[in-house]
Amino acid sequence: MEAETVMSKEAAAAIAGTEAKSAPVKAKMNEVELVKCECCGLTEDCTAAYIGRVKERNEGRWICGLCAEAVKDEIMRSSERRIGREEALNRHMNFCSKFRALTPPPNPKDELISAVKQLMFRSLDSPRSSPVRRRQGLVRSQSCFSIDS
Repeated sequence: MEAETVMSKEAAAAIAGTEAKSAPVKAKMNEVELVKCECCGLTEDCTAAYIGRVKERNEGRWICGLCAEAVKDEIMRSSERRIGREEALNRHMNFCSKFRALTPPPNPKDELISAVKQLMFRSLDSPRSSPVRRRQGLVRSQSCFSIDS
């Protein structure tokens, strides 16, 4: 009877020791850390386990969800010949680096206002071809009220 109790205590101590060693590993895997996308530069809070899975899928690079979707789209778009994930990732990273290298306009608000102004003038100058819109305004095709009086 006493041997069984000793064995149980030893087994419990061994299990407790194993759990104690794996607890910091589990805690570390669930810690949230700030990580930066290697494509666009976006930063996100992610667990170490998630970061590891993303890096595993992307040749050791961490990329955000938006860039991952862009890489998938790049793979699907290449209809002339199927490209691999690595080539699609390199193409997307190249695109992002070129985009980040562009300098923003000196007055972005003024340029936006100017672009909207040009768009409005173009839409006013273009002829209306829609049968719904006429000089007197919108024409109703039928009444929304019932005629049962």
